[in-house]
Amino acid sequence: VHQADSLALLLAVFLLIIIVLTIWVFKVKRFRVMHETGFSLVYGILVGLIIKYTSKTNEVKLMPCNSTAESAPNHVYMKFDNATFSYSLNGKVFTDQAGGQYESTLLFDPETFFFVLLPPIIFFAGYDMRRKYFFRNIGAILLYAFAGTTISCFVIGLMMYGYTKTHLEVLPVNSENLVECLLFGALISATDPVTILAIFHDLHVDVDLFALVFGESVMNDAVAIVLYRSISEYSPSNPEQGGFEAAALFRSVGIFIGVFVGSFVIGVVVGLITAMFTKLTKIREFPLMETGLFTLLSYACYLIAEAAQLTGIVAVLFCGITQAHYTFFNLSEESKVRTKQAFELLNFLAENFVFVYMGLALFTFQYHQWNYGFILFSFVAITAGRLVNVIPVTFIANLRRKRKIPVKFQKMLIFAGLRGAIAFALAIRNTGSEVRQLFLTTTLVIVFITVFFNGGATTLALEKLKIEVGVVDEPDEEYRPPPSETTSGDDIGLVGMSGISRNQPSGVIRVWTDIDRKYVRPVFTHRGPPLTEVFPHRMHWLARVLTPPKTVAIEEHTIDEDESDDEAVTGPAQLYFHSNDQDNDSNIDADLGQEQEMMLPYTASEDV
Repeated sequence: VHQADSLALLLAVFLLIIIVLTIWVFKVKRFRVMHETGFSLVYGILVGLIIKYTSKTNEVKLMPCNSTAESAPNHVYMKFDNATFSYSLNGKVFTDQAGGQYESTLLFDPETFFFVLLPPIIFFAGYDMRRKYFFRNIGAILLYAFAGTTISCFVIGLMMYGYTKTHLEVLPVNSENLVECLLFGALISATDPVTILAIFHDLHVDVDLFALVFGESVMNDAVAIVLYRSISEYSPSNPEQGGFEAAALFRSVGIFIGVFVGSFVIGVVVGLITAMFTKLTKIREFPLMETGLFTLLSYACYLIAEAAQLTGIVAVLFCGITQAHYTFFNLSEESKVRTKQAFELLNFLAENFVFVYMGLALFTFQYHQWNYGFILFSFVAITAGRLVNVIPVTFIANLRRKRKIPVKFQKMLIFAGLRGAIAFALAIRNTGSEVRQLFLTTTLVIVFITVFFNGGATTLALEKLKIEVGVVDEPDEEYRPPPSETTSGDDIGLVGMSGISRNQPSGVIRVWTDIDRKYVRPVFTHRGPPLTEVFPHRMHWLARVLTPPKTVAIEEHTIDEDESDDEAVTGPAQLYFHSNDQDNDSNIDADLGQEQEMMLPYTASEDV
């Protein structure tokens, strides 16, 4: 067993080495035929094919055993020759063939995906997010994520259930299997356009299109996972009677809201705790400890949510966004570089490993259910689901947007509905029935087709849709348009390359932005004016508590790349020095006079 495990891990590492070398060659040669995840799938398929037809199959030996248990226990203790042995439940056996030794070893515990591989992928998506463009389109992104994903889930689920009503050999027609079809709709609604986003980045497509595709995919994954959890919790009080039960539906809706909100709160709170700790302590003087604490707290966020029976994926996503918005600016320069590079590396390895494993699973998974009619009709269903996800939701979003989402962007959003890691992880988590095995097989086929076809045809799609590429990112300078140019859309107002203003934020976003800039960021970071200016006089004692000694803060007229609607920069930033060691609520001028530490003047465009 030890040798087999070693060979399996060696094979995985060897495949990743080949993938890295392949990507390097393609980047040097500037080939854009396929994204790295596509190579991972191809290599996984080839190795899985070799293992499938070269590994000797083992027969399952059944031993009669007397037991009074009503269901299969998780652990069994059996006596042989006066010694007691422990056995753990591995799952239901559907055939009399157990697969080859290496074929079985290459199948990991599904929980490995949720506790080891997915957290760094999701966290990096939030931590490395281009927040300026994300929050500029936050209204449309949230509509796509919540309304669009829910609509897609039910359209796909109901269409697949309708298919099973005319093909009873797939699923019996009853309320339980309606729930099963809705579960399939939820898991397959999780999109993962990593291939398309990589090409968008290389070709420099419009930043709003990039933000819409990226933001919708990130939030869509979180919503799909919570939807899957909520639907699986649907339990009528009288299941034997069948039919729909409103009370059970409302319970599922309550679970959805509770799980999402609870996970969101955990992620934000852990991020704010990390920000406050890094601000008030001198751990930044020890970058290695600082980076280690940052990493452990971020991962602890995931485990806290899972231990609370919530969703760690949602928690770690919003933890990453919060860490990037607040904690990042409290870190030392070494830790800023280390955290970005470390999570980028973990994301790269984990993501490619997942796609390699998907390729391997196509041949090494022993219980595939190949119902070709169901698989083919699922493509019809996901296309219909994607259409009703994008088109009606875009119509609603455009009602309040001055800068409308054009039809060509909508077509690209529909085209960008690739499936990937999240859908596969949800499908493989439970394969204890033939129905769930059919879902896994179908999911794998959908992932392969969408990654190879949609991912490979992205450049052609951009050309056919006449979407501009080679667009230079907007400059950092902010622009406040005159009143006649102000709009009422849901996007943040920034100037484009032509000087025309972007959409201004909606009322809610504008209010939150003002609160964040005036109160939240000064509390949790070193940015902003001294807290003695933010808090009223009677709360100056709290300002001193929340202000570390000799902290440098930058007045809120500086440029920050992730800002939404900062005012125009009119001059050099003013530097404020405030200290808990002095009983003084006033600002100390940047010219420290006889102080030993001499401060050089900074302008607003420099990173202080």
